[in-house]
Amino acid sequence: MSEELPMCSIGEWLQLPVADHGLLRSLAHDQVFTQELLPSASQLALSDAATMQLESYFRELVQERRRSPGDDPVSNWLRTWDELERDREAADEAVYLLALLVFLAAPETTATLLSSMVWLLLEHPRQLGWLRAHQEHIPDAIEEVLRYDSPNHIISRVAPEDCTIGDVRIEQDRMVHLMVGAANHDPAHFADPEIFDIRRKASHLSFSGGIHYCLGAPLARLEASTLLTALLRRMPGLRVSAPPVYAPRVGFRRITELQVVES
Repeated sequence: MSEELPMCSIGEWLQLPVADHGLLRSLAHDQVFTQELLPSASQLALSDAATMQLESYFRELVQERRRSPGDDPVSNWLRTWDELERDREAADEAVYLLALLVFLAAPETTATLLSSMVWLLLEHPRQLGWLRAHQEHIPDAIEEVLRYDSPNHIISRVAPEDCTIGDVRIEQDRMVHLMVGAANHDPAHFADPEIFDIRRKASHLSFSGGIHYCLGAPLARLEASTLLTALLRRMPGLRVSAPPVYAPRVGFRRITELQVVES
């Protein structure tokens, strides 16, 4: 469910064929290696191959919507860009990049949020029981999951010019790794940061901030709330039967297997 819900949500919104969802989900898993910390040569090869396939898919999608426009986001973006840009190729390129960005931002991180949410709450049955009796605090529980185990632990950036952040001098063109997971556990900002507490009232950096704040944050929160509400209502005896299995990653924390039973 943690992988199906995000893929269905973005797929239906973009009106992508359901038959393509499985392939696109798999390509998203492979593409993300390019954003990992120190990826291996084999991981980069997987990412490059996936990126090429996704590029081909979404370029063709734009051309298909250009030929047969409908009432969907890609068609509407094309109409908007045609009013702003006289060069049709430039308009198509802008819409292609937007469609690809929106897609890549949706399934991977949200699926990680959903699976981590289920794992953490089942590992803390007293808090889960309290939440079942106080479901108005579901949004708080989701924010604590995002803080405690961010879907993306690392964001890498290249300095466009010489600058100083805090007391650290960063030279132009140097790569900087922003450790989101560590920031979300900073004891200077969070009391007892290593304790998972769904009643905690604290902000986090899992959706970034400022002009870089995640465009899809409301959708991710909605999907998490929908899944958690359904689990609390339909599966009161849900429990973990084996520890989770994680993908070999550092930045993107992906649970590949979580065995549960309903008692």
